[in-house]
Amino acid sequence: MSEENSVSINKKGSLKVTGKYTLTYTNDAGEEVTEVIDGKRSFCRCGQSKTMPFCDGSHREAGFEG
Repeated sequence: MSEENSVSINKKGSLKVTGKYTLTYTNDAGEEVTEVIDGKRSFCRCGQSKTMPFCDGSHREAGFEG
């Protein structure tokens, strides 16, 4: 599925990343997670997501503008 790599920032929402890349983050249990992603993912910028680091749409309710 490998698409061209791109990053876009929605002023009132998430950071969207498309393409093939490696993502490393710390989950809620404090464990380091590494994923190879080939596709699209939206990442939280408002800090309100219940599925960090991924966007769950909470920015809409929070009225986030960044």
